[in-house]
Amino acid sequence: MAGARVEHLVTSGTFALDGGTWDVDNNVWIVGDDSEAVVIDAAHDADAIAAALGGRTLRAVISTHAHNDHVGAAPALAERTGAPVLLHPDDLPLWRLTHPDREPDGELADGQVLTVAGTELTVLHTPGHAPGAVCLYAPALGTVFTGDTLFQGGPGATGRSFSDFPTIIASIRDRLLALPPGTVVRTGHGESTTIGAEAPHLAEWIDRGH
Repeated sequence: MAGARVEHLVTSGTFALDGGTWDVDNNVWIVGDDSEAVVIDAAHDADAIAAALGGRTLRAVISTHAHNDHVGAAPALAERTGAPVLLHPDDLPLWRLTHPDREPDGELADGQVLTVAGTELTVLHTPGHAPGAVCLYAPALGTVFTGDTLFQGGPGATGRSFSDFPTIIASIRDRLLALPPGTVVRTGHGESTTIGAEAPHLAEWIDRGH
């Protein structure tokens, strides 16, 4: 068995919060092999994600946080595949804004290890962009899936409800900058980067976060 690989899908839709709506493109990450996989952030389009999965068994729909653009298609994908939707419980208030009649199936917790295709994904609770935001670190793949916590060029947005700038800066400083510099950062939107590439100018953000 060759082990897990990372596949990338971009889906498009809208992000809505605090009375505003914005058009967005989201990264959907599929981690697995030819027989099984997990989906990280079921954004916008359950049909497109299911097509990308093909006949593979979906083990879980993992939500890095509960903004509607990251969980909008999660219930539909779960219904089609039987996979559980997993979310950190601190993000339940956000989840219920989008899915008031359907709770997630399971909880994510800091330090929890999820395994797919023989590859471990460790849950890192990284609040700030959202209270229950998590990153998923896969050391065997040399990558971390950061959702909207860390992007190429800096931290995720903290200007809306349920977010906090000093908190996201502390999460990045304490949890993400501790990872090896070569770790590939696969983000919720936009281009990938590395921990080492982001570390120098994150110092400036950290100074602002104090």
